[in-house]
Amino acid sequence: MSNLRIVVADDHEVARKGIVALIQLNAGWEVCAEVTNGRAAVEKAKQLKPDLVILDLGMPVMNGLEATRLILQDDPQVKVLILTMADGDRVVRDAFAAGARGFVLKSDAGRDLVAAIQALRYGNTFFTSRVSEIVLSGFLAYAQSTKGASTLPNLGPREREVLQLLAEGESSKDVADLLGISSKTAETHRSNLMQKLDLHSVAELVLFAVRNGIIQVSRGIDSKPVPQMVQRQ
Repeated sequence: MSNLRIVVADDHEVARKGIVALIQLNAGWEVCAEVTNGRAAVEKAKQLKPDLVILDLGMPVMNGLEATRLILQDDPQVKVLILTMADGDRVVRDAFAAGARGFVLKSDAGRDLVAAIQALRYGNTFFTSRVSEIVLSGFLAYAQSTKGASTLPNLGPREREVLQLLAEGESSKDVADLLGISSKTAETHRSNLMQKLDLHSVAELVLFAVRNGIIQVSRGIDSKPVPQMVQRQ
């Protein structure tokens, strides 16, 4: 079989380098790109046409779930493996609903990453024993009923991008620069988001993004102010 070409996306350098090192121990497996955010992963997947993309969930600019959706929208043949520290029911369901074929906790990566890549390479799915109960207890029925729909059905792809960037503390001008749109368009997206989600401040938007898995932040974010995330409002 031909070489397996892999894109690795993780904003934590130590974790990313560890993943790459594990991959490079396997003959015929090639890391064709390393990136630090979901948007870059989408761009590299479109440019390089890898066989498999490994995505962290909690990345800046664009999270792993949204990146999964866009990567598979462009090329449904690409296999996506989610590698994350989060293991909640919703996270697992959302990852598979977005189209990911595998889910490995970072704490299990040393033991399970190679097996997961092998499984996806041959067209199978992979989830560790720690998430199997979630899948067996109802995910398959959930995925069939939603047919892979987003957990934010009223928001389009661009709106979800803007939502994440605003929640990460970017100003409307920064959003415009990052997405290559006008400041007026960015402001329009911001206003539409606030109206659709019935939010009235950036702090509310941040909390909405955290609670819906759009961004991942340090423990305590739901119960404490978030000045470090909104200082660039």
